[in-house]
Order: sequence, then structure tokens, then C-alpha cells
Amino acid sequence: MTHNTALLIIACQNDHFPGGKFELPKQMEAAGNIVELLKDARQHHEFVIHIKHVYKDPNSPFMAEGSFGAEINKMVWPKQDEPIVTKYSFNALEGTNLKQLLTDHKIDDLVICGSMTQYCIVETARATMDLGYPVTVIYDACAASCMEFRGREVSVDDVQAAIMASLIFSNASVVSTDEFLTHPH
Repeated sequence: MTHNTALLIIACQNDHFPGGKFELPKQMEAAGNIVELLKDARQHHEFVIHIKHVYKDPNSPFMAEGSFGAEINKMVWPKQDEPIVTKYSFNALEGTNLKQLLTDHKIDDLVICGSMTQYCIVETARATMDLGYPVTVIYDACAASCMEFRGREVSVDDVQAAIMASLIFSNASVVSTDEFLTHPH
């Protein structure tokens, strides 16, 4: 990463991990890759932003504000100087200080990873691209869930592939963790 790039780690929260209330099938694999991206960003003194998705309703079935499930997982726990943005919608820009953080730190390039691919990742990627930011999504550092459409089960792999293909069509760069870490960025 260059000094004007920010790593956005979205919704890497306990409820998406094994034993959580909305466990994602490939969360551990994605989190392992996020750990590598985080090490690289920290080693190069890059700006890292952790983004939590929470629900204000204490009776929410998952990620209720203030719950253990809504907390960032210990695998990617923020350092003291890494801001945490709390969001209440899929788009991390909506109703948050994310845009101000990007402006204040003169960020002009974004690297996005986390959960869930078909909600928070795609919504945040598109919203930031709409503002003119070049976006790189690290596909194997993102986790999706299976979905259903009109009685048809859509597998995790199919959800992931469809979303990543749509992001490429929208001019995002979509690469693996290894591709990102082994090429100049």
C-alpha cells in the first residue's frame, strides 16, 4: 500500500465467527487473509479503519449494539491508533464519519475486505467508487453467506462470484490476498 491508501476492514465481528449468531461458512479463511493484510498495512504504517456493523435494537438476532457478537473479533483487534467506525446500514459512509476520516488523512485509494460480501462489502465499495475513490476488493479476505431467491438456494461460492464479477464490471479491482501482497501497490 502507498501512504495515501486506507485498509477498510468491514464487519469482522464475533457473530460471523464459529459459534456466533450469524456464522459465515468461510469467515475463518477470510479472517486469516485479513490478518495478513493487516500485518502488511501495519508494517508499512498505512492507515487502517475498522468498521463495525451494529443494530440498535437490543433484541436483534445478531450484532446487537453492545453485545459480544457485535465486537470486533480478536484476530483483527484494532490498535489504539486505528479508528473504529460504527455503522447502522450496509453502506459504511451512511451516517458515519468515514468520509471525514478519509479526507482528514488525505486518502485517495481504498482496499476493502471483511463481511458480508453481498451487503456491506458491495455497498461500501460502490458508494466509495461513486465518490471517486479507486477501490481494490480482496476477494479471499471477504466472507459471504448463502442466499435464497424464489425457492432457489444460492451457494456461498455463487454469491461471492456474482458479487465480485459485478464489482469488476463497476471498475473495482478484485484480487486475492497473495496477488495484492506480492505486487507493488
